Amino acid sequence: MTITKRIAFLLFACAATSWLVVATRQSATRTPDARRPAPAITPSVSPVGVSANPLHNPDGTRPGLVPITSRADRAKSVELIKKLGVMEPYSLWGYTRSWFGENWADTAIDVPYAKNGCRTRDDLLARDGEDLKFRPGSRCEVVAMKLSDPYTGKTIEWRKQDAGQVQVDHVVPLSYEWRMGAWEWPEDKRVRIANDPLNLMPVYGPINEAKGGAGPASWLPPVQKIRCAYVTRFAQVAAKYDLRVTEQDKTAMLAQCL
Repeated sequence: MTITKRIAFLLFACAATSWLVVATRQSATRTPDARRPAPAITPSVSPVGVSANPLHNPDGTRPGLVPITSRADRAKSVELIKKLGVMEPYSLWGYTRSWFGENWADTAIDVPYAKNGCRTRDDLLARDGEDLKFRPGSRCEVVAMKLSDPYTGKTIEWRKQDAGQVQVDHVVPLSYEWRMGAWEWPEDKRVRIANDPLNLMPVYGPINEAKGGAGPASWLPPVQKIRCAYVTRFAQVAAKYDLRVTEQDKTAMLAQCL
């Protein structure tokens, strides 16, 4: 090899070595794409299976309730409640549960879960319960589960042998709906509101019995931090079905979110 070729070879080798050192240093400080953390994303709705802010759950297919805490969301709740019409209630005369169809009928029209072959109550237990167990051979009948009750904060280990420990609350009670004009609705509308998951919340049985047919002026969940969420859900149901509320109930609802 001539001197000229040797000098050229040495210059090439030095350049290659320098390039390799730089590349090695760069690769040591660079995070590979596969390991780069994803950007933080705040979802606009709660993930499936996670208790939901009612404002992010307009069809009622996500479980439970979480407190409404942000100023912006509470303002949206106030705006929703303010739009509700008011009236003096009619008499309860003539009311029976049967006017709203068979208990937990799967025959409602245009509501989630309807006509899926399962009773509405089981659909709601499956929506809100955890560690679900079904009757052998059934894809519908829930026989055991764990429920976090938003109204009381209790965690209930429920078994069907003690069915009354968990009851499915109509957020807007059926008797309340009757007094606010549902007595003159067509039957299919009464069946819809009775089986609409937006209007249904599995809760601790004794607290549901204590509520009865009361509106928000007479009854609110014992857990204070959930009350704005509760009255928001009450307002969502009323708005969906063009149902008016009493003046006293509207005042009480606004007070929970202001």
